[in-house]
Amino acid sequence: MRGTVLMGLALLSAAAAVTASAGPAAAFVYPYCIQGGEVGIPGDCSYPSYEACLASASGRNVYCNINPRVAFQRPPPPRRGRAPYPYPDYDARR
Repeated sequence: MRGTVLMGLALLSAAAAVTASAGPAAAFVYPYCIQGGEVGIPGDCSYPSYEACLASASGRNVYCNINPRVAFQRPPPPRRGRAPYPYPDYDARR
């Protein structure tokens, strides 16, 4: 009986340690959305490329469009101390 209780406590503490150390998932805004038909607007915005969006829209009564969150997002603040890069997610040092 004592061994079962200790094993349960060990598993519970291990699960708590794993859960506590996990951070929140990073959100990513994909640039293309499927819109129209049964999907509506802004639609299903889970496509990293226009080609992937077109492949998913093929044969359905929907179309591909740019994600409104991407189209109307604020530009990133200017970088100080080094040359700006044309893409906000690009860093040449990687």
